[in-house]
Amino acid sequence: MNRQRHESSWRWDGTQLLDLRPPADAGGNGRVAPSPYQRLLTHMRYLELNAAAERLKEELDEGSRKKLSASLILERLLAHEVAATQARRLRTRIRTSQLPVGKSLDNFDFDFQPSIDRQLVSELSTLRFIEEHRNVILVGPPGVGKTHLAVGLGLRALQAGYRVQFVTAADMVAHLQSAHDGGPTALSRVRRNFYVGPPLLIVDELGYMPLDRSAATWMYHVVSRRYEKGSIVLTSNRGFADWDQVFHEAVAATAIVDRLIHNAVVLNVRGRSYRMKGLQATATGEIGA
Repeated sequence: MNRQRHESSWRWDGTQLLDLRPPADAGGNGRVAPSPYQRLLTHMRYLELNAAAERLKEELDEGSRKKLSASLILERLLAHEVAATQARRLRTRIRTSQLPVGKSLDNFDFDFQPSIDRQLVSELSTLRFIEEHRNVILVGPPGVGKTHLAVGLGLRALQAGYRVQFVTAADMVAHLQSAHDGGPTALSRVRRNFYVGPPLLIVDELGYMPLDRSAATWMYHVVSRRYEKGSIVLTSNRGFADWDQVFHEAVAATAIVDRLIHNAVVLNVRGRSYRMKGLQATATGEIGA
């Protein structure tokens, strides 16, 4: 009886392929070494070049048909692997960033919010502000698209390969306080991994909830640590003049604002609420009916 020849029965020892199967019976068929194609596929699988392995036959056939050079075929195979690796790493960065899904600069409705400077947003989308360690502050009433723009910039940064962390102001100070209670090691790890280390930190909804003295201290702690070392995109429904009410501490508010707005880009967003857009449309339809 002829035995099935499985590629998994061959192993590379660093110099040659070894057949791990028992010797053939005297009356059996002799062993047949894997073809160059099979060996190449085995090497790719072993090195976990799975995207390239999946396209190997297709690219070899294409290369033969078009008489492509071996180096060009190899480059095309590796391009598939690089694209797969980049996509996988982007998915990981998006997942760990805690960035809300479904919001991007591409699906932002600028026509609904004409007060926003499109040219300025386009300039910000180049991400030069991250390289220059500058901050972006979006100020305006609830529902006008501040968070959407902040998330859109964060997504662009992730796509460009930057690490990004998204958090609300209230959650950030609570997280830091909890880590502080866990001891210096826990605080250092949380601070480094989440709020100081990433090139871009997005702090959402500052001013929606009042912060006590301890929270103001943590906010100052993050802002001062990142000052001229990492970028912050921050959204707030309060103008800077009202921040002493947010922190209940005029001195802390002044110190935080001073470091945040130094060399920062400030967007004052004014207009209708996106959240009311659908409600208004529905109401208009009911009246028309």
